[in-house]
Amino acid sequence: MTLATLELAESAPDAQLLVLPVIRLEESLTVSAPAGLPDLEPYLEATGFLGKSGETQKIAIPVDGGVRAAIALGLGDASDEEQARRAGGALARAVATSAISVDVDALEPAIREAVLLGAVLASYRFTPYKSEEDDAALATISVVTADEARASAEIARVSAIASSVALVQDAVNTPPNDLPPAALADIAVRVAESKGIESRVWDAEQLRDGGFGGLTAVGQGSSRGPRLVRLDYRPEGAQLHVALVGKGITFDTGGLSLKPAGSMVGMKFDMAGAATIVGVLQAAVELDIKVAITGWLCIAENMPSSTATRPDDVVTIYGGKTVEITNTDAEGRIVMADGIAAASEEHPDLIIDIATLTGAQIVALGDRTTAVMGNDDAWISSVVEASRSIGEPSWAMPIPEEVGDTLKSPVADLANMRSGNRSAGMLVAAAFLERFVGERADGEGAIPWVHLDIAGPSNNTSAAYGYVPKGATGVMVRTLIALLESRS
Repeated sequence: MTLATLELAESAPDAQLLVLPVIRLEESLTVSAPAGLPDLEPYLEATGFLGKSGETQKIAIPVDGGVRAAIALGLGDASDEEQARRAGGALARAVATSAISVDVDALEPAIREAVLLGAVLASYRFTPYKSEEDDAALATISVVTADEARASAEIARVSAIASSVALVQDAVNTPPNDLPPAALADIAVRVAESKGIESRVWDAEQLRDGGFGGLTAVGQGSSRGPRLVRLDYRPEGAQLHVALVGKGITFDTGGLSLKPAGSMVGMKFDMAGAATIVGVLQAAVELDIKVAITGWLCIAENMPSSTATRPDDVVTIYGGKTVEITNTDAEGRIVMADGIAAASEEHPDLIIDIATLTGAQIVALGDRTTAVMGNDDAWISSVVEASRSIGEPSWAMPIPEEVGDTLKSPVADLANMRSGNRSAGMLVAAAFLERFVGERADGEGAIPWVHLDIAGPSNNTSAAYGYVPKGATGVMVRTLIALLESRS
């Protein structure tokens, strides 16, 4: 990954572009700047700079008989963390140099952290396949402060979150020829080993022998076999056990229900849910989150071939339920069924699944808003609240009883998709997954379960905005971190 690094500094290095955070209260500007500089408000007013959140203005300021290049960064009234993150993103895109320095002591802690996080997230670049750089990328941010202990903790936190998001972005951006199921499983295992997380991987033969019929059915059309990865993080003192189940389709052709050629472009992003789990677990260790987390990565490549699963086939999901395949392009829910059923056997306190599951999510909520569904209103509300608190939009959606009724099959326990009816496709997919959520350990109803459909938000196909780059976004990593920290 290419991601700006944060470093402590007692003073702004002369070689770096000086960043001047500016707060506007009523009609006056307050400039956060190192000691020894003149009153900068007249210089800014002369340029027409208003201090609006995300506004930037390059200026030359007098220093020791000479001048120094600087850039003013508007923060508005500095009362909104999301606006501060977006301002940090605007800063990263506005600078045309690899190194900047910013004095943070005049900013409130939450705003300080938000600006730095936005700048680092916006600095992300995916460059392994480019022979030449498109433009200069921000590489270093020197944090000028008199309180190194406090700033050091903030830098560690921002770096942990940003690097976990970037880990997901790197995996999702990687071309599918270089990321078969085994390679994605290897990434998960390497992260687990580096962070002291237990891991287990099932290969194609072990999946078949172990009764994981969903992963086997989807993966059997590819020469690059499926994988199931289990990651187990059990910190001392944890009172809550959360299972995370992620869709990891490393490329989706639709199988024998082949997608149109144009619809296959971007299908390397279909493993974003599984990658998200790896990023969350990495952050959980680095941030010392006291919640037990078990990750289930359901990984396969959905390809057409002489060995591919056919429409009309019936497959047996882990745990025994049978599914009639009516459309092989509704493969994500098939692999996720295996993962949810396996996770349920351990009776966690909560199951959250993350998947680029349906095009219907994009139709319903667009490219930036994650759909949140489930069987527990309190947990759904907690996820939505966490997402909004850190600037990742989400919206709670229902799973009406009648949509589940449309999944009836004459030959199996249920069908994977209702034929000839595209209504409420996102809700139908959620209703399918709900059938595989197991019972609580005490037998008092189903395990609480939340489903996140990130089909649109996982991939920014437009220009960069705020602190979100073009391409993979790493969406829901920060939401899940916030949720888990709230229960730590």
